[in-house]
Amino acid sequence: MVKEIERKLPVVHVCTIVPISLTVGANRIVPAIAIPHPLGDPTKSAEEQKEIRRRLVEKALRALQTEIHEQTVFTD
Repeated sequence: MVKEIERKLPVVHVCTIVPISLTVGANRIVPAIAIPHPLGDPTKSAEEQKEIRRRLVEKALRALQTEIHEQTVFTD
């Protein structure tokens, strides 16, 4: 499914288990926080969670802007 969507529109797969994303063929992969809370950390304050989400979205947007030629995991 990921490959078919990617043919028409570049996408970023934000995920908690990178090896699965690699196996299904995702091209741009951004690791998330944790399985039960991929886009946050319930032990953090609301402001800290907002910052975590902002960093993940910014990383995903940078990944979309990056030309790639093979599967790439964006860790920075």
